[in-house]
Amino acid sequence: MSGRSIVFGNGRSGKAAAELLRREGREVVVLDGDDSFPQGDFSLAVTSPGIPLSHPWQVRARELGIPVVSELQLGAERFRARGGKMLAVTGSKGKSSVVKIVSDGIKLAGGKAVPCGNYGKPLCEVVNELKDGENPPWAVVEVSSFQLETTDLPPDAFEAAAILNLQEDHLDRHGSAETYHALKRRLLAMAKQKFDFSAFKGLDGLYVEPYNWDEVADECFRFPGSYFYNDVLAPNGVVAALLMGCAGLSKAEIRRAFREFEPLPHRMQFVAEIDGVRYIDDSKATSIAALVAGVEMAGVGVRLVAGGLPKGDNPKIAISVLSRSVKKVYLIGASADQFYDSWKEAVECEKCGTVQEAVKRAKREAKRGETVLLSPGTASFDQFKSYGERGDVFAASVKKGRER
Repeated sequence: MSGRSIVFGNGRSGKAAAELLRREGREVVVLDGDDSFPQGDFSLAVTSPGIPLSHPWQVRARELGIPVVSELQLGAERFRARGGKMLAVTGSKGKSSVVKIVSDGIKLAGGKAVPCGNYGKPLCEVVNELKDGENPPWAVVEVSSFQLETTDLPPDAFEAAAILNLQEDHLDRHGSAETYHALKRRLLAMAKQKFDFSAFKGLDGLYVEPYNWDEVADECFRFPGSYFYNDVLAPNGVVAALLMGCAGLSKAEIRRAFREFEPLPHRMQFVAEIDGVRYIDDSKATSIAALVAGVEMAGVGVRLVAGGLPKGDNPKIAISVLSRSVKKVYLIGASADQFYDSWKEAVECEKCGTVQEAVKRAKREAKRGETVLLSPGTASFDQFKSYGERGDVFAASVKKGRER
């Protein structure tokens, strides 16, 4: 393949896309930062997830009639051309954990799998690493709404695809919940088998043709200590089991995957128990929907550390769970005033400024049997480089002394 291509963004996804195109013999121009749109003819533009449809590069490409595709689409097309098979997961909460357990399960069963897409490696990077004549691994792909803006694959692209759940998220980019949900649902049109758990309302009565979810849960992950054995993550566990079944794993192999699963860091991660108080790091909860899920998983008697850089979500959607389960909210970061005004009538709130101060005050007030939970409901970039750093600071603050 020849011709000139343009790549929007020079992060990991952009670099992988540019390398793949150059391997195909294309001349590639990569735009990054404040670069202006170059002169000349281009037959293809590849965009990274962080470049929205409204970005001047995308707008200019459409004006010039240049096809714009996501890095995910470019990688998926080339991966399929090499004989690779893909499973896909999207949703508002829990995507990475599902991708991880499915990938781990395939490998435990003796197969080859790589987590990729929005979690793990960019799909183009997976393609670049394939050796001539190599039988490709299963690609277990986490797909974001950002990627789906510019992805249009045929209906057999994925062996199976699943939507875990749909709540309000990324409204700062997509403008409305309706647009966000519509983008997520585009994924199902690209798969042979489709699992839609977005309408899940409880543990009873959900039936996804031709699977009874309750039966799947009993056979696969309902045992003490299972990460997925709770009201919030049980549907995600069912999706993971179904996807592993689509990859050919037996029930015994699927159950082994759940028994040996090690959760990702900063996802409801146990930090410590001090004087009968549990401390949980859920710093990956970067949306209000994720905050709600975190509080529901923690149960009653929660002292919640929340706040940071808001993403446009409506904080009032958390009022019901806050009034039911939370003793007090310790507010941090740029969203403190907004969250205080939204929640003060439903739950006691205190502005603390920093994670360290919030933990210090929560330690003084928490009683035996309660849980201090970091589940911010926001991005971290007002005070931290990443949600991981935010979680690490929380854990360090918990373990520093015992200010009671």
